[in-house]
Amino acid sequence: MKISETITYAAPPETVYAMVTDPAFQERKCVEAHAQRHEAAVSPAGDGARVVTKRDLPADDLPDFAKSIVGPTLSVTETYEWGAAAADGSRSGTLTVEVAGAPVAMRSNVRLVPSGGGTKITIEGDLKASIPLFGGKVEKAAAPAVIDAIHSEQRTGTAWLAERA
Repeated sequence: MKISETITYAAPPETVYAMVTDPAFQERKCVEAHAQRHEAAVSPAGDGARVVTKRDLPADDLPDFAKSIVGPTLSVTETYEWGAAAADGSRSGTLTVEVAGAPVAMRSNVRLVPSGGGTKITIEGDLKASIPLFGGKVEKAAAPAVIDAIHSEQRTGTAWLAERA
């Protein structure tokens, strides 16, 4: 299933990149997503960065058939691999989201680019559930949670930037 979302921020690319690669922002993002347990790590990767968050989230909002697969908790690992900045501050990278104990993953390309005095992050990816017969049904059930997580990150980021303006 294709996932295509855009996050916008009223700050330049350098500021947004500094935010998304700040371990404190990643921690806050997990807390505001109501993670029951989480960890975040940011490490240099060439002229970019590798950002990994692991979160245990309640599976309460999933349909019953999905809960029977993942149990009462979703253990989600999100990995961003950011490349070097271009002259205009834009960056490209990848985003991988994996659910432990379930054959569900999203692999995406991400772009962080200047846009109208601010910054736009685009996420273009494929959400795949490798479950015979039920894969499409699981993808449809998981897609709203993935999109909600992206919107939650935007809310957290907007507040983060406003507090530091």
